Amino acid sequence: MNKVKCECGHVNPFGTGICESCGKPLEGEAVELLNMRYEGVARRSQTYNRTIIDKIWNFFSSVKVGIWIIVITLVASSIGTIFPQEMYIPPTVNPAQFYGDEYGVLGQMYYQLGFHDLYGSWWYMLLIAALGVSLVICSLDRVVPLHRALKTQRVTRHENFLKRQRIFGTSKVSNDDETVALVKKNLEKRKYNISEENGNLVGEKGRFSRWGPYVNHIGIIIFLIGCMLRYFPGMYIDDFVWIREGEIEVIPGTNQEYYLENEKFIVELYDEDDEVFGEALRNSGATVVKTYQTSAVLYKKEDTDTIGADGDLVEVARHNILVNDPFKFDGYALYQVDYKLHELNEMSFNMVEKDSEVVIGDFSVNLFDPQAEYELGEGYKVKVRHYFPDYFFNDQGQPASRSRIPNNPAFIFEMVSPTHPDGEVSFLAIGQNLEPFGENDYQLRFNGVETKHVTALTVRKDYTLGILMVGGFIFMVGLIQGSYWVHRRVWIQRINGELWIAGHTNKNWSSLKDEIDRLIVGTELSSPVDQVAEKEKEKEPKEEEQDGSIK
Repeated sequence: MNKVKCECGHVNPFGTGICESCGKPLEGEAVELLNMRYEGVARRSQTYNRTIIDKIWNFFSSVKVGIWIIVITLVASSIGTIFPQEMYIPPTVNPAQFYGDEYGVLGQMYYQLGFHDLYGSWWYMLLIAALGVSLVICSLDRVVPLHRALKTQRVTRHENFLKRQRIFGTSKVSNDDETVALVKKNLEKRKYNISEENGNLVGEKGRFSRWGPYVNHIGIIIFLIGCMLRYFPGMYIDDFVWIREGEIEVIPGTNQEYYLENEKFIVELYDEDDEVFGEALRNSGATVVKTYQTSAVLYKKEDTDTIGADGDLVEVARHNILVNDPFKFDGYALYQVDYKLHELNEMSFNMVEKDSEVVIGDFSVNLFDPQAEYELGEGYKVKVRHYFPDYFFNDQGQPASRSRIPNNPAFIFEMVSPTHPDGEVSFLAIGQNLEPFGENDYQLRFNGVETKHVTALTVRKDYTLGILMVGGFIFMVGLIQGSYWVHRRVWIQRINGELWIAGHTNKNWSSLKDEIDRLIVGTELSSPVDQVAEKEKEKEPKEEEQDGSIK
């Protein structure tokens, strides 16, 4: 598009409202105050609208679009807090069933619409990305031309530029040089940066405050990048692992590199002789946990040169994990968060001939890894047809399992014997021993149970925390920069035998006028006028006359 050349010789980009150099208004003979927002510069979004890139740029450069994206993101985020997110529900339950059981129809809809994992959903990430794009484009669309305009401005400004400033005044003085020198001295006392040209001067301070909003944007963009990096593998881990006493489990998020053994789990309770809680415990009869601890052993899988072979586990470190004393290693941290005492681990059964009460044999079932069948010798064996670790009857009246944890184990066994080679079926659960297909000659009976303590650990790794802190710090710097400082300019110019004075600020106009009045103390300059305040005063009597209060 054609550029606009000012009479001062400066070539301005198409769409510029005020000459970047001399300040002459380029829109014609208008008399209203100049729109000094972004110094009247041409923004890309206001001048180009041809290609698809221009249209995308113009869409995201709109402040209204940015506000709507923020509103939609806030609404979506608030919906995510109605019910707990999936990461905060018990790890042993099925989310598809949990939300319906706990919160009814609304909970089921919440799950089906995907709000249970809202902050990790693709469309929420798309909203965050759109907000980031909007901030980047909005900032570039304004900060680049603003920087160019502030950098190229001259001291001597066009008459129309000064007249159409909000703070403006003219004065005749007996000695121009002396007056200008005195004003310059006052400006320097008030920490203004002075620039002179042809006997004219401009005092400026606080320009850096103009970049406050854009520093805010940079901080927010860095913060959003940190949030999005949490969904990249290896950058952020917040997982959960249950480890039974005496067992070794792979640590989630370590790519099967690290393993942890729960060597021993200890729970210590307050007793009734305790000086602090003893009386309360005696009165209530309750038990209160004093501390619980996991004696942990960390292993690392040793590399092997053999293709397809698993490496050996090598002990790396030991640590007693307490509630406020996590186990930290290689960027990971293991926190003690929960425990379960006496969890069912193994059940023993006897196979008995009912008539003679003779025990044919016994076997034990690992409730976490049951075998398909158990040989008892002499042609006797027991097959596991079905296993329900946490059994209940579903809506169809059939046995099912809520989870894989043996909270309420139940079995359907098939007992094979020489007299019954096709097998007899038996259903066993805690407190139940049923023969669903008629009277059996053989029966399975509980013979004992083995339990283990289980510890629950949260696995944390966060490489994004530093990025989030940097983003937050930069945001606060921008907030302070734009809130506690203001950009002020005062022009003193010799025009037609008079001294013209004009002032501009990005906020606090009354404060700027008071400061200019203090700058001209001791000179012959008259106080400039706040043209907006004067117009408002002129309107007040007219409004009163219309109301009939003044006639």
